[in-house]
Amino acid sequence: MAEASGPLVGLRVVEFVSIGPGPHCAMLLSDQGADVVRIDRPGGNGWPNPIMDRGRTVMTLDIRSDEGRDRAIALCDTADVLIEGFRPGVMERLGLGPDVLCGRNDRLVYGRMTGWGQDGPLAQTAGHDINYIAMTGALAAMGHAGERSPPPLNLVGDFGGGSMFLAFGIMAALWERERSGRGQVVEAAIVEGVSNLMTMFTGLTPSGRISLHRDRNPLAGAAPYYRTYMCADGRQIAVGAIEPQFWAQLLTTLGIACDRPSDLQREAAWPETTRLLEAAFASQPCAHWTALFHGTDACVYPVLTTQEALHDPHLQARGTFVDQHGIPHTAPAPRFSRTPGAIQDGRTADPTKTLWSTA
Repeated sequence: MAEASGPLVGLRVVEFVSIGPGPHCAMLLSDQGADVVRIDRPGGNGWPNPIMDRGRTVMTLDIRSDEGRDRAIALCDTADVLIEGFRPGVMERLGLGPDVLCGRNDRLVYGRMTGWGQDGPLAQTAGHDINYIAMTGALAAMGHAGERSPPPLNLVGDFGGGSMFLAFGIMAALWERERSGRGQVVEAAIVEGVSNLMTMFTGLTPSGRISLHRDRNPLAGAAPYYRTYMCADGRQIAVGAIEPQFWAQLLTTLGIACDRPSDLQREAAWPETTRLLEAAFASQPCAHWTALFHGTDACVYPVLTTQEALHDPHLQARGTFVDQHGIPHTAPAPRFSRTPGAIQDGRTADPTKTLWSTA
């Protein structure tokens, strides 16, 4: 197994297998050097993912059996962090709840990932990313006026409001443990994480600086300076020329003459200005606009597919993607100047053997 590298080297993490945000959070910790052991169920989680599942030691246990539960408890006795994403009460029924595990290991940071939270009227109800962002107001603010809200993949709920907040909570609890010597339970509820992500919008709406109505929200595609446009070849170009100086450069590069560029940026002019830009971008293929805007401050970039992103010159120069056993992976992020992270090799552990000592 490749030697671990990163600021979290020496951190021991037990991940109880789940789908989506839990595995992503564990990947983030592993990429920064943590020793992550996944307790898998026989047959796996049904969603094998060679990229997001990287960097673990996998131990298959039936935690519903006495033997499997005892081995899981023994592993958690010497762990720093636990990650679980079951419905509320499941870990307690299995004899693996915080009272048991934190009672045995008072330094354990017990990370819990749910959609609705550990309590509340919907706590025991099934749900997915689209339901969580629907509750928070995020989904209602997305898309075009008069049309249904498009699900933004599951980036906003599962990963933005879920795994990122769980990772942040775990690191905050570890920082506090340096002073108190004690771990604690970290509860990350996706509905709360997404509500937190929405604070920029909810904080600005009372002042009138921004609107969450889709036909008036400049960051939801209503404004001509922040949306995508179709090119002559059917490809899309993304425009983000919010600031006046960037907007002026956009118009100049497109060859649109205007004595006062700000006049075309006013909300009352949005429909007319949008039609003007739609006609301009539709006149040439995407490659033409990509070359024309390259290196400018007009905030224009082609809309790439994930496969095209692998070959983007900027991302290649940054080393954003790395090859691992013939599969392109995202490099560990964020980056550290002294203790850079690295993708660890995974392995399968013998469930009858002890992985970590009590030292």
